[in-house]
Amino acid sequence: MLEWLNPVKGFGVTFHTMFTKVPTVEYPEKPRPTAPSFHGRHQLNRWADGLEKCIGCELCAWACPADAIYVEGGDNTEEERYSPGERYGRVYQINYLRCILCGLCVEACPTRALTMTTEYELADDERESLIWTKEQLLAPLEEGMEAPPHPMRLGETEQDYYRSGASQTTQDQPSVHDGNSEAAQ
Repeated sequence: MLEWLNPVKGFGVTFHTMFTKVPTVEYPEKPRPTAPSFHGRHQLNRWADGLEKCIGCELCAWACPADAIYVEGGDNTEEERYSPGERYGRVYQINYLRCILCGLCVEACPTRALTMTTEYELADDERESLIWTKEQLLAPLEEGMEAPPHPMRLGETEQDYYRSGASQTTQDQPSVHDGNSEAAQ
């Protein structure tokens, strides 16, 4: 009966939105802050002495649903040590043309070497510049850090790094790995 009013109602919504004031987004000059849990650009982290946390295990590449991560592991030697473990990520690349910024790679990383920052400006004119290499992804050296390769400074073994540099366990807190704990017996 009143079907002829439906188009008039639609035009009413259109005219109402045409004359309402919409705030202008001043994006390039004033970037908006992101939430702390925002998934942005990836970052490869370092230990406090400058060694890389990445051990070249390739779990991040296996977990990536878009096949955007490429990792080649290399073996550490006593003369050239890049990470506290036996291996390190010799080649590390993330293809941001494929990456969907889901964060599954971060969840798969056993050493927390890979995290995501809140940086979101990743656009570029050239396809080649959107394939980020290890050098671009590594966290910058902070004060007190030494660029690898160098010997381990936070302990004698890689377990010392994972225990935050504690080289010996106390009587109150026995290590799970030393066989002295009640759970191990």
